[in-house]
Amino acid sequence: NALESSSLPTKLSDCRSDDANRTELFIVEGDSALGTTKAARNSEFQAILPIRGKILNVQKASLSQMLENNECASIIQVIGAGSGKSFDLNDARYGRVILMSDADVDGAHIRCLLLTLFNSYMRPLVEAGRVFAAIPPLHRIDVVGGKKGEVHYTYSDDEMKKVIAGLKKDGKRWKEPIQRYKGLGEMDADQLRETTMDPEHRTLRRITMKDVTKAEAMFELLMGNEVAPRKEFISSAEIDRERIDA
Repeated sequence: NALESSSLPTKLSDCRSDDANRTELFIVEGDSALGTTKAARNSEFQAILPIRGKILNVQKASLSQMLENNECASIIQVIGAGSGKSFDLNDARYGRVILMSDADVDGAHIRCLLLTLFNSYMRPLVEAGRVFAAIPPLHRIDVVGGKKGEVHYTYSDDEMKKVIAGLKKDGKRWKEPIQRYKGLGEMDADQLRETTMDPEHRTLRRITMKDVTKAEAMFELLMGNEVAPRKEFISSAEIDRERIDA
């Protein structure tokens, strides 16, 4: 069992600091962005743990299946605070755990799978407000002429439209076509640092859980074995169906 080993996974790029008030663990989707992410981080307090693709959906799995899954076991081992009833928040090796995946639907699915793992086996981290989702940009708008190197990063289609409208109003032009990032690996280290990892400039979304009962019900609805209630929920008017991966 990987959890019984005292050594950390070799794929972990750990940080130098052991001050849990300062340290951050980035759980990064895919190998394509790994090199860039390692180059973009501040190795003093930012650690990187890559995961391969879509991890096990623990809502549908047994405890033994979860423990046998390399990705799930690595995450629990690296955080270092145990799992389930034995989880001890005081033993967590990092002050923040940051889920970093692509800004597309696949990336959102991977975040859901990771959050399912944290809800099921490391919930005190979520309840303490120490789990975050990184928000990488969707677009890069390069302004032509004017101030040298003027670049705007936008994080949604609506925000992009507002920036374009503002540039038009100011009589500015921009490079066409506007770059749309399909994945973290499309950014170089400087861009990734500036937009997604640098505490001075990045946007993080803190994962909160105000009502445990409602959260449990939603995880079961979205990630559990019952297909019919999920289909009914997706076809309801309560959600934006345009944001669902068809």
